[in-house]
Amino acid sequence: MTAPTDTAGSGEAAGPPAPVRLLYAGAAVLVALALALWVLATPGSGAEKPAPAGPPAVGSADAGFARDMAVHHQQAVEMSFVVRDRTDDEEVRRLAYDIANTQANQRGMLLGRLDLWGLPKVSPDGSYMAWTDGSHAHDHGDDAFAGKDGALMPGMATGAELDKLRKAEGKDAEVLYLQLMTAHHMGGVVMASACARRCEDPVERRLAQGMADAQESEMRLMADLLRARGSSPR
Repeated sequence: MTAPTDTAGSGEAAGPPAPVRLLYAGAAVLVALALALWVLATPGSGAEKPAPAGPPAVGSADAGFARDMAVHHQQAVEMSFVVRDRTDDEEVRRLAYDIANTQANQRGMLLGRLDLWGLPKVSPDGSYMAWTDGSHAHDHGDDAFAGKDGALMPGMATGAELDKLRKAEGKDAEVLYLQLMTAHHMGGVVMASACARRCEDPVERRLAQGMADAQESEMRLMADLLRARGSSPR
């Protein structure tokens, strides 16, 4: 009698039947197809409008937003450092520190985009907000930052308001800062949302949307801080 063949120790495991192997292969194809469709539909993937072939034009929304928001952010940084010297309140000082650091970093990113594109950091015609519909454009001269009244862009404090903040102390400084920064953030959200819609560079669009989301969250926090001090946004 012939002994049964022992395949257990031969080092070759018997594979699944052919129909099962076909089933596995079909499932793998379906998984791969589903993954590809998910990647295409995910924000930030190829489903977005394609990046421009070359750098943005000097008058584009991309360049205009980068220039204008860099100036807008600089004022937020300045106001935040001012209030830290005018109050000992830890909540407001911590918020001011976070805003100053975040917006200083974002300002660097925006100026870095302009450097990457080889574009000037100041508008050639000396205007602000011309990259939107032109309704918020403000011409300026060399004395634009000399403390004159009149805000340069949406939400920005005037020279008189900045002077008032520098002279305020304690709770008065806290309330004024929170009110001015709430208005500043409201303007910033308007600008960032416009870039998220109009800008062509995907990196800048994502940065702009992140700015809008973060500033809306901070506005809610500032409303709570104002209520705790018996006040409210303007």
